[in-house]
Amino acid sequence: MTAATPAIAALSPPVLSPRQVKWIVFALAMGGFAIGTSEFVVMGLITEIARAMDVSEPQVGHVISAYALGVVVGAPTLAILGAKLSRRSLLLALMGFYAVGNLASALAPDYVTLMLARFVAGLPHGAYFGIAALVAARISPPEQRGTAVGRVMLGLSIALLVGNPLATWLGQAFGWRWAFALVSVIALATVAMTMRVLPRGMNAPRPDALRELRDFNRKPVWLALGIGAIGFAGMFCVFSYLAPTLVHVTGVRQSFIPLGLVAFGLGGIVGTLGGGWLYDRLQFRGAAVVLLWSIVVLLLFPLAARSSWTVLPAVFAVGTMGALATVLQAHLMDVARSAQTLAAASNHSAFNMANALGPWLGGMAITAGYGWTSTGVVGAATAVIGLLVYLWARRDAQRSAGLALEGEGG
Repeated sequence: MTAATPAIAALSPPVLSPRQVKWIVFALAMGGFAIGTSEFVVMGLITEIARAMDVSEPQVGHVISAYALGVVVGAPTLAILGAKLSRRSLLLALMGFYAVGNLASALAPDYVTLMLARFVAGLPHGAYFGIAALVAARISPPEQRGTAVGRVMLGLSIALLVGNPLATWLGQAFGWRWAFALVSVIALATVAMTMRVLPRGMNAPRPDALRELRDFNRKPVWLALGIGAIGFAGMFCVFSYLAPTLVHVTGVRQSFIPLGLVAFGLGGIVGTLGGGWLYDRLQFRGAAVVLLWSIVVLLLFPLAARSSWTVLPAVFAVGTMGALATVLQAHLMDVARSAQTLAAASNHSAFNMANALGPWLGGMAITAGYGWTSTGVVGAATAVIGLLVYLWARRDAQRSAGLALEGEGG
């Protein structure tokens, strides 16, 4: 039993049937589906938004950055501010907040207002996923916690496969505002379903704010977040420039791009579920497996991108790197002590930092003349650094365990 298990299991949750557990996980994953659809839909509607707002396409790219900044700021902030609420109440409040933020995005009258609305919409993103992961782990047997977290995160992966193309089609056919309106409706449906299927009494003991901050501000937590912020950047590095890579390197038509997005989404689903399975069997060592796999995949991507026959399997493989998010989300439950909520939410801040770091580094390499496929090499370099941070974390954990044994022996 891990050190964090008593903190999670100190209060026994209500006895739930397997059917109840499945419906709860489904409701939580639906919230992830809403978030994933909203997070990535701007990428498919850049041209439409730029035309409607009378701004350039790069300026619309700043709208994406505004959302990511909201995630980074909101995850720890809302986790702290919501510390006095029950996890059920906090989940409902966060998803209700998300519905309002997306409705505001749909109604934004100008570019500046849209930027602000997207920032606001990003605020509950990380806190929702963090709390949802904790609830899913709490209602599941200890040996299935990783799988439960993976199933909640699955909503985000399915959004890449289904939600984003659907919202993009809706925005192109009827106007970009309808895409955000659709997300708002899904978010409200999530609130309604969560109220119905998630019972009260799902809370673990909540520490005071100072104790939570002390337990959060520890090396194992920061190293885990560092692995995500750096080691996960490679996936975003490749994905952000996937469309021009397919056109300019693979030599396919624009109509081929949706196939690339589908391949990436399918890889994300496999990776999310595989990450939960991996953690249940290898615990934190699963992160090393994913990072080593990422290095191989990213180094092969420049070669695979040159043929339409090999590029789709390569993009699928890049999508499987999403397993790292599930592994680290579950690992943080084991090292965060009483800072469960804050650490779980901050994991998504770390991954949004990776979302900013990867495209920035890839863009620098492309601008320097190294070509579109240089994103694979740059991404592999970030995965190597992430692996080094993992080794640092493992060595630190082994040293701490050794000192603890010496103390008991003394």
